[in-house]
Amino acid sequence: MNYDLIIVGCGLTGSTIAYLAANRKNLHVLLIEKRSHVGGNLYDETDPDTKIVVQKYGPHSFHTDKKAVYRLMCEVGGWEPYTLRARVRIKGRLTPSPFNFKTIDTYYSADRAKQIKKHLVDEFDYAPKVTILQMLNSTDPVIKEYAQFLFENDYKPYTAKQWGISPEGLDPIVLKRVPVRLSYTDAYFDDRYQMMPEGGFTSFFRKMLKNRLITVQTGEDALDHIRPGAGGTLLFDGEPLQIPVVYTGALDEFFGCCFGQLPYRSLRFKYQTLNMASFQETSGVAYPMADGFTRITEFTKLPYQDGHGNTIVAYEYPEPYGTEQGRIPYYPVLTENSEKAFECYRRKASEYSYLFPCGRLADFRYYNMDDAVERAMEMFDMLLKSKVM
Repeated sequence: MNYDLIIVGCGLTGSTIAYLAANRKNLHVLLIEKRSHVGGNLYDETDPDTKIVVQKYGPHSFHTDKKAVYRLMCEVGGWEPYTLRARVRIKGRLTPSPFNFKTIDTYYSADRAKQIKKHLVDEFDYAPKVTILQMLNSTDPVIKEYAQFLFENDYKPYTAKQWGISPEGLDPIVLKRVPVRLSYTDAYFDDRYQMMPEGGFTSFFRKMLKNRLITVQTGEDALDHIRPGAGGTLLFDGEPLQIPVVYTGALDEFFGCCFGQLPYRSLRFKYQTLNMASFQETSGVAYPMADGFTRITEFTKLPYQDGHGNTIVAYEYPEPYGTEQGRIPYYPVLTENSEKAFECYRRKASEYSYLFPCGRLADFRYYNMDDAVERAMEMFDMLLKSKVM
């Protein structure tokens, strides 16, 4: 085999490793992708009728405080500043997401709102943000009452739809992902670098993979070729492999679910093209109390595009993975039992010296985009140090 490295999965993690291998070390890379396109869940395409760029697997915007990650992304292609803002509809009104002081003003009288904000500032010593768990665990009855309002009207119903289980069963890290702001700050993220790729994510991936040393095979299921053999050997079409394989897919599927199937959540999208310039206030609006769907994304605001009197929206429906509607694993469901099951797969993977699991699915972790890039950079360094290439 005339390659130095095989990468399974052409999403952000796999593509970043391919880019580093080819451009830093002049290595020949074979990149195998099951889907018919590059970019994984970041893939976007231009609607032929409206010319609006649509993210086909849900909304994404890049944000990071990690300078090394930022520099690498800018090295690959051009980016434009973009500050994401989002809303939540509760009791017929829109409020910022993450929740902030405007949320308190919206749902409480002026005197009560002033009291709640003072208690929050005093309790958390002017911290810019806190988690819903911190608020729920507060001994201050004013804070606890407000936290319960947010929990019952947003976190609890949204979590039940998004993850298919009660919030109590989830790893607490999931509930910590979206904080509660103790200010009027309206941006969704706080990171120093917030941006979108010029021309869209698919264009960015094409730039990332444009190297004669990178061979991309789309529409090809790597598991039809690569499988674990006896004695810690990896096989490619039945022959032992002597080059490393970075695997970014679901680790349980690589091993035939021998320890049971790991739980993932999938998503289904219902798209609508509307004859109007604007449908909603921000690119994303969450609907914790709605029947079935969790949020609506408007793509003319992600980033800002001129739809010439038209706009495209997508209703997002969480689905269990492995069903007719849920064919793509999006998010690992982190619970005590799933963590234990994954540990069995992680240990099994460690028995194969040429197998390197990496990425949201293979690591069974909820990575943001910058986390995925950072993990890819770490994996590339690990590959070099392992001396298997």
